Amino acid sequence: MAGTAIANIINEIKLMRHFSVSGRVIAVEEMFIKAEGLSSYVCIGTHCNIHTLDGKKCIAEVVAMNDSICTLMPFGDVNGVYLYAKVEVGQSIHKSIYPHENWRGRIINGLGMPIDNKGPLPIGSRGYEIFAKSLPANSRDRVKIKMDSGIRALNTFITCCFGQRLGIFSGSGVGKSTMFSMLAKFSNADVKVIGLIGERSREVREFIEDYLGEDGLEQSIVIVATADEPALIRRQAAYLTMTIAEFFRDLGKNVLCMIDNITRFAMAQREIGLTAGEPTITRGYTPSVFTHLPKLLERAGPGLVGSGSITAFFNTLVEGDDYNEPITDAVRGILDGHIILNRKIAEKNIYPAIDILSSISRMMPSCNTEEEMKIINKAKYFLSIYDEMEDMIRIGAYKVGSNEEVDLAIQYHKNLNQFISQKSNERENIKSSYAKLAKAIHYMP
Repeated sequence: MAGTAIANIINEIKLMRHFSVSGRVIAVEEMFIKAEGLSSYVCIGTHCNIHTLDGKKCIAEVVAMNDSICTLMPFGDVNGVYLYAKVEVGQSIHKSIYPHENWRGRIINGLGMPIDNKGPLPIGSRGYEIFAKSLPANSRDRVKIKMDSGIRALNTFITCCFGQRLGIFSGSGVGKSTMFSMLAKFSNADVKVIGLIGERSREVREFIEDYLGEDGLEQSIVIVATADEPALIRRQAAYLTMTIAEFFRDLGKNVLCMIDNITRFAMAQREIGLTAGEPTITRGYTPSVFTHLPKLLERAGPGLVGSGSITAFFNTLVEGDDYNEPITDAVRGILDGHIILNRKIAEKNIYPAIDILSSISRMMPSCNTEEEMKIINKAKYFLSIYDEMEDMIRIGAYKVGSNEEVDLAIQYHKNLNQFISQKSNERENIKSSYAKLAKAIHYMP
């Protein structure tokens, strides 16, 4: 322990400045502060301490620079900040955290501080940069081993492998959080790292206690940044989630990293971009949003050859149920597959409300056997036939016996809906999932 402590101290000393630099506040707005006298000593991402009237300090980050003026965005509110207040230069953006294996079962905030009243976090021996770059593409391992998600529909129709990255896309109230909790409890990943970004405060304890439960939390680390927290903390919480996942990956673990949700991460970056004076390019989003999305999402995936992996599920809130809106479209293009949750399916009381025909895993069929693909393709074929004929069937315009394949699609439709529907406390392994799907469509090898 003594050697670890000394190494940590040495690393922090390297990050410290050898001299003090200060400037002064020249303008205060609700979302930002302008200061002068710092330009020669700071860069984008530098943290500064601003003195307030009550003797405290407001921490802020440099988000823009123009000649001799710096624009800073506070990590909290600006109450107490006054004109000509002293601004001291702190650490740069490339600060580190020291994760530890015993962080499992803990709940922390976007700054890496515990918020679960279980005492201080143990300190690891190696520092990890929160805003680190992703691994080199040519040094990464291949994605090839299937992950058991514990969810029938995912194990079969949308097969996921260790190191794969998928998005869960839906509007509000269609069951994203319930699916997240099922993945956290049932998947066979070694460690689960869960980031709740921009969540309602009420839902945090609800998710942890009711959805995740004690058994789920035991193998998880939960990072929380609620909707009322500053944009800088919400953005950092997402990067912190990925950083902790990388720590466990480097220990050789197969990590399941889940972020709920990416849209609120994008909204946080939009706030930061607008404060920095960026122009808007589409639906009010700034260019930096589409720069940060791949920076965050690409850090998930397989590790170096022989190391662990980060299998990632990213919840994406689809605004107005428009699956072509900018964030949904950008995220879908980066990831290795997408899971569409459909409100119409949820209205039929089918949960998880997965739209099988609109969802896809890009790792299929390379990770499945020929027999497994035959079962999947046959089931999807009957689903597609029923989807095409649904309106005619509903109004009674189709006469049974007119087409053999349509008749079979009608016959199997109820079985397939029962197969897709799964209770939140019900686990299904891969082998059992394929057996039940084959039985639902009367498949005979």
